[in-house]
Amino acid sequence: MIYRIFSGRLSDFWDGNNMEEPRVISYSSEPFLDRPEAGKLLADELKKIVEKDAVVLGIPKGGVVIAKEIAKDLSIEFDIVLSRKIGAPFNPEFAIGAVSENGRIFIDEEAAGDVSASDEYIIKERERELEEIKRRLKVYRTVKPKVDLEDKAVIICDDGIATGATMQASLWAIKQENPKKTIVAVPIAPYDSLEKISKEADETVCLRVPDFFSAVGQFYINFLQLDDREILALLK
Repeated sequence: MIYRIFSGRLSDFWDGNNMEEPRVISYSSEPFLDRPEAGKLLADELKKIVEKDAVVLGIPKGGVVIAKEIAKDLSIEFDIVLSRKIGAPFNPEFAIGAVSENGRIFIDEEAAGDVSASDEYIIKERERELEEIKRRLKVYRTVKPKVDLEDKAVIICDDGIATGATMQASLWAIKQENPKKTIVAVPIAPYDSLEKISKEADETVCLRVPDFFSAVGQFYINFLQLDDREILALLK
């Protein structure tokens, strides 16, 4: 596989001037029963804005359950995101770039410079994240070939956003595939993270923004951890 490195500012990929404020359905701390319930509720909101040729992508692992429910309710294509974020030195939750499953890499030069991420560090992290992507490719793509995203409206889902770094990395990777539109859809998130993500997506939908946020799991009554067997069952 040939790996191509893309670097620059986010504006090198798309013009952020048309990004909208996040659409928050309610400012509530009420928990969801489980991920399937959250996915169904998100699907009800997305019916108002999603086209029939859209693709919904789930971020493994919890986001895959959300995306599957949306795909079923809206009768649209379903796939997963296998991108991985490249975190900052000594602060892995702060994303300075992303690696997509086709091996392409985006590095935000401004963010990398701010945290003094050297070329050697970036190369090392790239190889480490690519190894995890390769492992997931072997597991997941045997049952679910990748969906082409070019010129399509793409919905990116997770079971919630905390810092937003994983969603940010997914958006960076997806933008390299030239989608027509990107829509972030999540059940729960703190507003500051949601606002940051909304600047990088065409539309952002969140069902609930709580007054106090510590972790995604606190907003689900049933928040079971998923393994590869359960993800494969969803992909089939």
